[in-house]
Amino acid sequence: MMNVRERIEEQEYQILSPFAAKSREAKRKYPMEECAFRTKFQRDRDRILHSKSFRRLKHKTQVYIVAGDHYRTRMTHSLEVSQISRTIARGLRLNEDLTEAIALGHDVGHTPFGHAGESVMDELTGHFTHNEQSLRVVEFLERGGQGLNLTYEVKDGIVNHTGKNLPQTLEGRIVRTADRIAYLCHDYDDSLRAGLLKPGDLPQEVYDKLGHDTSQMITSMVADMIVTSQDADDILQSAVIKQAMDVFREFMFTHIYHSDKLSREREQASFVLRELYHYFLENFDQLPQEFINREPCWGRQKIVTDYVAGLTDSYAVALFEEIFMPPMGRSLEKNKKGY
Repeated sequence: MMNVRERIEEQEYQILSPFAAKSREAKRKYPMEECAFRTKFQRDRDRILHSKSFRRLKHKTQVYIVAGDHYRTRMTHSLEVSQISRTIARGLRLNEDLTEAIALGHDVGHTPFGHAGESVMDELTGHFTHNEQSLRVVEFLERGGQGLNLTYEVKDGIVNHTGKNLPQTLEGRIVRTADRIAYLCHDYDDSLRAGLLKPGDLPQEVYDKLGHDTSQMITSMVADMIVTSQDADDILQSAVIKQAMDVFREFMFTHIYHSDKLSREREQASFVLRELYHYFLENFDQLPQEFINREPCWGRQKIVTDYVAGLTDSYAVALFEEIFMPPMGRSLEKNKKGY
């Protein structure tokens, strides 16, 4: 008699597209006993969801460093990418569990202070990308250095959600585009809330092709992906919608992500991370013990990079104040076990 997991695995072959990834065929670096109730991709999703790196995303900036309660964080962004990805996967009869696991894990290696933090870490180290760091987090850093032992399909989707290489699975390719859909629409929504944009500021082509509010925009892009990719062995977009998305993205980079209006925040964030990075290189013994213990394996620079890149916005600022500012009634509890 089949257990629950085996029944789900069997149903995947009956229900899902021939192009879908099948959980029974997924492989891990280190074999482990199977769960009676969850498939490999479901277990990967749960491992990411319960990880420390995922929890830290709730205190990491999406775009606006100084923001109120209703602005996106890296965690809400990841949840939104997951929802969009699952809708597309369901429409194409692909593996929803795989898309969800990739979407939840795609940004766990992101720095504090959003892309400003990523830029300064790249400058300090000579090479740093958040997608590669996300893979490093799930592969080596989580669970006290043991990693999460995720399937190759999930790790492939995480590291290739951005960059020049495409994910090998269609589920991974869904997340790659859903990530862009989510951050364009929701960063636009946050920019309206912040007063940096007002309705009507986007190029007219974007409104004409995608709609006038974020709900319409997401629906237009999701529907286009499902219709265009039906019965195909790839994840596709129509030329009209892709062009509108490219125009949308160029506008957001020019007027928001790289705008002078946010330059002061970017400078402050960069200064904090630079100072912390140099401080811990020179005072390596001040790192939490679990990081110090990894020096023989990875070397000091890599360990300091892991630590600083993993900080939340709020903890990075508090740590900076504790190290560099005179005591004025502030206190920061020392946490030698980690963040």
